[in-house]
Amino acid sequence: MTLMVGFAPGKDDRSGLELAALLARSDGDDLRIVTAAPARWPTPVAGGTDREYAEWARAHGEAAVAEATALMAQIDPDVQARATWVEGRSASSVLLSQAEKHGARAVVVGSGQAGGYGQVHLSSTADVLLHSASVPVAIAPRGFDAPAGSTVTRATCAFRGDEQSRRTLTATAEVCARTGAALRVATFAVRGRTMYPPETGLRDEDMVMEAWIEQTQALQAEALAALGEPRPGDVRAVVADGRTWQSAMDRLDWQRGDLLVVGSSRAGLASRLFLGSHATKILRASPVPVLVVP
Repeated sequence: MTLMVGFAPGKDDRSGLELAALLARSDGDDLRIVTAAPARWPTPVAGGTDREYAEWARAHGEAAVAEATALMAQIDPDVQARATWVEGRSASSVLLSQAEKHGARAVVVGSGQAGGYGQVHLSSTADVLLHSASVPVAIAPRGFDAPAGSTVTRATCAFRGDEQSRRTLTATAEVCARTGAALRVATFAVRGRTMYPPETGLRDEDMVMEAWIEQTQALQAEALAALGEPRPGDVRAVVADGRTWQSAMDRLDWQRGDLLVVGSSRAGLASRLFLGSHATKILRASPVPVLVVP
């Protein structure tokens, strides 16, 4: 299968290529690396400007192909990868059309330049993809790099306990089956503001949280028992709570080789991705690459 990889030349971040290589090594996919070159005007322009613009766009595209090819040779020369450029109005529209054309398993992109290193930050391209793609979208934290020859060793399913979460768990188990990775089912909870005065609120809040955790653990066990084959050999279920989404995420151990799998919410066309507010907060707090699945 093919992974469609977005590449923006001239930026000091090759995290998208690093993640794509990691995923390709993990399940034997090949990579198609695509750069969007500015499209020509739909109507001819007098004075040869249209021709000059086309030549400039071609030079831009060819330079991007050369840069991506050189970077992939550094990252992992053994991964089967082909770089190309395609005219389009935006990077997101080019990636979506190319993913459909080539039957890509997923689209892979890096984080936006505005985010901090080690954080997942949605660029404008990633944001459009997460609202429009019909295939999974993988996003690398800014500055992400994978050890040479490494693969995905554990996939963590962000589990809410609803029917969509069950589908996300199935998709995560399929990732584990293809890659040989361990499976971790994780539910994240953010505590509300403590009641005032504290002596009347803390105990009640803890009791509610304990009951919720017990219920969540039962839902996790039920969903895991319902998993079909192939079933991962190494399976673990956890619940992590905190005052913020970041603190809840930090309660878990995260390792190199981890992949967080998040399910989308259904909105608009049923075949497209759309992130709900909780999923978006989990994504932004993740210290590891994220795979968003339908």
